[in-house]
Amino acid sequence: MIFPSLDENDAFSLGQRIRDIAVKDKLGIAIDISLWDRRLFFAATAGATADNTEWLRRKFNVVRRFHVSTYRLVLEQNREDRMFAPYKALDVADYALAGGGFPIRVSGAGVIGAVIVSGLPQREDHNLVVRAVAEHVGQDPVALALPAA
Repeated sequence: MIFPSLDENDAFSLGQRIRDIAVKDKLGIAIDISLWDRRLFFAATAGATADNTEWLRRKFNVVRRFHVSTYRLVLEQNREDRMFAPYKALDVADYALAGGGFPIRVSGAGVIGAVIVSGLPQREDHNLVVRAVAEHVGQDPVALALPAA
């Protein structure tokens, strides 16, 4: 999905949308929306842990490096250990092969940051981000959601 633009107000609106869904559905998650040079939004809901914020950081690093969703890489790598193949030389302490990281791709600018969610099973983290981003950019979230596993 491509954002027509993204500024601090858009990031807050998108982050609040994700948080509202999480609160309504009683999901314990952490949310991070960041550009490459600074954080624009952070929130955690009841049930999120300190570990979730560490997963946010590691997923962000993956999106920054590859400019694609982390769940796409999960499917491409097909590894149960959630580690990248050794030839990639990516330290597990800094990179998480787990869904929930999504690139912020802006029309005319490319990938400028990431929307990250942590706290649910990785497929659900991914679907939550896709749902909120789709709603934010005016697309049908149902049409973009992954099929039931």
